[in-house]
Amino acid sequence: MKLKKAVSFGLAAVMMVQLTGCGGNNNTTPTTSSNSNSANTNNNGSTSAPALTVPTIDSIKIRTEPNGEGDYTDLTASIKVLTNRTDIVDTKCKEYAEAFMSLYPNISVEYEGITDYEQSLQLRLTTGDWGDVCFIPTSVSKMDLSKYFTCFGDFSTLDPIYNFCTEKTFDGKVYGIANGGTAGGVLYNSKVWEAAGITELPKTPDEFLADLQLIKDNTDAIPLYTNFAAGWPMGAWDAYTDIVCTGDADFKNKMPHMANPFAKREDMTGPYAVYYTMYESVARKLVEEDPASTDWESSKGMINKGEIATMVLGSWAVQQCKDAGETPDDVKYMPFPISIDGKQYASAGGNYGFGINCKATTENQIAAMVYVKWLIEESTIYEDEGSIPARKDGALPDVLSGFAGVELLSNAPAPEGEDDLFDNVNIESEVGINNDDYPDCEILEAALFGSRTLDDIMDEWNQKWTSAQQSLGVEVTQ
Repeated sequence: MKLKKAVSFGLAAVMMVQLTGCGGNNNTTPTTSSNSNSANTNNNGSTSAPALTVPTIDSIKIRTEPNGEGDYTDLTASIKVLTNRTDIVDTKCKEYAEAFMSLYPNISVEYEGITDYEQSLQLRLTTGDWGDVCFIPTSVSKMDLSKYFTCFGDFSTLDPIYNFCTEKTFDGKVYGIANGGTAGGVLYNSKVWEAAGITELPKTPDEFLADLQLIKDNTDAIPLYTNFAAGWPMGAWDAYTDIVCTGDADFKNKMPHMANPFAKREDMTGPYAVYYTMYESVARKLVEEDPASTDWESSKGMINKGEIATMVLGSWAVQQCKDAGETPDDVKYMPFPISIDGKQYASAGGNYGFGINCKATTENQIAAMVYVKWLIEESTIYEDEGSIPARKDGALPDVLSGFAGVELLSNAPAPEGEDDLFDNVNIESEVGINNDDYPDCEILEAALFGSRTLDDIMDEWNQKWTSAQQSLGVEVTQ
């Protein structure tokens, strides 16, 4: 299994790095550790403690034993961490906080679980009432990152150390560190697929649809569960509209310059093929009877028990579904069923990125930086979640054992000066790929009620994309 571009697992990043200032907030001077014995001398000869400044994440030495060495062990602060993981906020999250506080007894860590996370955070970010650490909402464009979040360091310094830095980088500065990563594929119950008579995993959309039909005909399981009611799980399909369906790590950067990127291709690759797979699954009634009544939390136990055969979600969901019932070994993960010249690809992207409130006090920003570094480098979070670690020298999780022969790629950095070009065209067009708009819901509803064909929708999206390019003066070269 290989990873190219921004993702390079298994290679240790051993670097001696110096502190670098970050633009976008006032934290531009090198930090002075609170453990330092140095002091400032006033004009009257008295001394005072040096002023604290926020460090870059790479510069912090983390304490790993209660009485061991580490930076900022004398710092006193109380920080709040917002999370969408309401299912573990009182269990695992609490355990992480307690383990950290045993090492840093002067720093208090409190978690707050939020249900409608994206919608709530959009409002809370504007009011400033969102604690000290949060998962950066997908609705925050790259050009706005510095308005809300503290800089973690220079991209050139952090990219060799951490995976997925590109995703939350603007103008050479990193404003979010991914909470590990996920690979793009399909969650399935292997026992149900075997019971349906399927002996080989699908590699094309039509093979996938044929397998879902076999599951419907030969088992009592729901062939494909959409999780439509929750909204956000539908966004998983968007995540497969670049690398997974093209094998091109630069495809997302090319899209703003492409004419009609949603057009149907003869070889059934590209974004159209992804949405075709979803549209036809719904139109052929290979999904739950009433998508409006789906329930995300219960779906995890349903696929574990074999009541659901398949769900299109990132690999982050595998461990949650394994933990939701008594048959975890039946829950497995396959590549998304699209092949490019006979080969399958999977996108490797970051989960939500940790962001630190740049409006918080300096002490709280420092405490938050220390906690985030400890969490992503010293805690058991990635073993617990079965996700790709934040550090590039971490091991791939067992949930990806079924991806032999599949090439993992991460989206390449945007060309200089085009950091937010995709976001701008995407927003201007109102197509809303990978945003909180979930355009996939529009496709599902059309397929469910037969109100529009997929070709009609894709033609409209192409027209919107073209209008946005013209409005923004983007040159079409592809």
